[in-house]
Amino acid sequence: MKKLKVALAGFGVVGQRRFKVLTEHEHYEVVAIADNKFGTGEDGPPSIDTFEDFQSLTALDIDVLFVSLPNDVAPKATIMGINNGWHVFCEKPPGRTVQDIKDVITVAELNPHLKLKYGFNHRYHDSVQRALEIIQSGEMGRVINMRGVYGKSEFIPWPRPSHEAAQQAGSKYWRTSRDIAGGGILLDQGIHMVDLMRIFASEFVDVKSFVSSDYWKHDVEDNAYALMRTNDGVVAMLHSTATQWQHSFSLDIHLEEGALLLSGILSGSKSYGDEKLTVIYREENVEGRPREAMTKYIKDHSWNDEIDDFATHILKETPVAHGTADDALKTMELVFRIYNADDMWVDKIKAGEQ
Repeated sequence: MKKLKVALAGFGVVGQRRFKVLTEHEHYEVVAIADNKFGTGEDGPPSIDTFEDFQSLTALDIDVLFVSLPNDVAPKATIMGINNGWHVFCEKPPGRTVQDIKDVITVAELNPHLKLKYGFNHRYHDSVQRALEIIQSGEMGRVINMRGVYGKSEFIPWPRPSHEAAQQAGSKYWRTSRDIAGGGILLDQGIHMVDLMRIFASEFVDVKSFVSSDYWKHDVEDNAYALMRTNDGVVAMLHSTATQWQHSFSLDIHLEEGALLLSGILSGSKSYGDEKLTVIYREENVEGRPREAMTKYIKDHSWNDEIDDFATHILKETPVAHGTADDALKTMELVFRIYNADDMWVDKIKAGEQ
């Protein structure tokens, strides 16, 4: 059974989780990891070659590069991997800007034999896949509208430094730095909800928004409120927030013959609540209390299923179906349409106030 030789660029929280799943998978063999922490004396996993920077990986004979780096360098590592003749899996977001993913696509199109996949992991959750099956079957009619909330309790965990100390800490708190991250809660976490809304409703053509950094006052937004509409009239409301005070995930999808309510999402922190899908069936004369069926999902298969999917495409030489470069581009374009739909936010960015 063929083993794909893998190197990881980045070994933070996400990189370490990818490493664990990769080492348990029959088609992958992790041979090297690059992370700047290895330059400070920190040891890596046993029997794995470690490097201080991702550029040092270029001398290796590998098949696949997994990129789990901050947004400012992730596209550079992805391009490096493709230019080296490797298949590449990169976490979301694909970079700081839309141009970042366009630059990657330019290189990828010159190497069509290589597979490029982006980590839109939520597509692989059981509740999401079941909801998509119901919608695509047409059994509940067309989608009318949807409401989504995805929120964190904070940007920086306790004990929280002062705003000034956080800015001085640089890469330690890179998600609060526009120079490194490119955006805040919407680009970091809300991008998952934007991606799901796209696959449930198709592409949005009208976008209105309010974007704010009024509470945490970081260099990036802590709240984004968006109202979006597709060509065929599906309306979506999105709230991406870092002032939720508890981790929260909910997506309500209303259709002609009922509703699909997704609540909670299984995660490494287990802090978003039980992952559930409630199916509500439209019924007449029930005084607003129609029949419903709830399913709770107790195991998160998504991380394994996602990399299993990638291995299958590589070994069978089939096109990547989910998390494609085109998916990444369209989702990034929608994220930045949300930013740009708020004139006051755009003016603040241009003025250097954020």
